[in-house]
Amino acid sequence: MTHFTLLFTAAEPAAGGGLVDLQVNLMFWTALIFGSLYLILRKWVFPAILGAVEAREKALADAIDGAKRDRDAAAQLLADHRALIEGSREDAQKLIAEARQVAEKSRGDLLEKTRLEQQELLERARRDIAAERDKAIVLLRREAVDLAIAGAGKVIEQNLDSDKNRALVESFLSSLASQPNVKGR
Repeated sequence: MTHFTLLFTAAEPAAGGGLVDLQVNLMFWTALIFGSLYLILRKWVFPAILGAVEAREKALADAIDGAKRDRDAAAQLLADHRALIEGSREDAQKLIAEARQVAEKSRGDLLEKTRLEQQELLERARRDIAAERDKAIVLLRREAVDLAIAGAGKVIEQNLDSDKNRALVESFLSSLASQPNVKGR
């Protein structure tokens, strides 16, 4: 057998050989298989794996950057919304204050209007009372004139002209009413 055939044949360990004994043919085939497998893996498999790993790293970096941008945008939106809410709260407080002012002004206007109406009613009532009093005084004067004429007619026992007598008594009573000490009676 040649030396070449010895390399391709599996050698049986010597009867007293151990695990640490050098076996050149086994080392050669192991190195050849390892080298060829390494070259195959390096040529086709490692680039695919490294490409996938790099793509995954890039995707993760993009996702992290996107998350940071989204977080920043969300923080900005939150700040904007808080500012809007605060502005709305201030606007609502202003509207409430204005409504209170309008209500107080309306209340004051209504109270003033009611007071004026009340005074107007009192004045009208006083005028009506004065008019009714004047009417009652005129009626009482007429009655007094009629009673005086009737009494005078009985006393004199003659038939006097009642229109002339009425005018005479009314002028007399008017002159009495214009005097200060008689007016209070």
